Amino acid sequence: MKRIFFTLLSLGILFASCEGPEGPPGIPGVSILGKVIEVSVDLDQSNGYQQVVTLPLDIEVFESDAILVYRHEGIFDTADIWTPLPTTYFDAGGGTFLYTFNHTYFDVKFFLDGNFNLNTLGTEWTQNQLFRIAIVPAEYGDASLSMEDIEQSGDFEFLGN
Repeated sequence: MKRIFFTLLSLGILFASCEGPEGPPGIPGVSILGKVIEVSVDLDQSNGYQQVVTLPLDIEVFESDAILVYRHEGIFDTADIWTPLPTTYFDAGGGTFLYTFNHTYFDVKFFLDGNFNLNTLGTEWTQNQLFRIAIVPAEYGDASLSMEDIEQSGDFEFLGN
């Protein structure tokens, strides 16, 4: 029993004291964060239920970046509620309407569309609509790789069933 205790104690001391000199510092990493902006728009008859918002020039957007948009739904317990677009709603008369968008790398166009006269919507649906635009950095993948190339690259982990 004493031998086992001393063996474990010796191994513990051996592993605890295995520390060598610190290696050279590495090169600084790149910090890539997405950008988020919030805009308030009116979507009514005067603008054909659509509005274009130009992205600020100080935000660099590439064609490969993903642009996501969310509509502010309200507040719950002091936390903002955001719903991703496109989002469809149902009115009391059985109609449907939706908020959607399209984008380039320099602007976002918001739309309000429906299967009934949108003039009947209340201003809570058309005026001062708060949207959050999230610009997520991305790059194009190499579409010329075959499945065999991908499996042999070692860049991916394939999980079995």
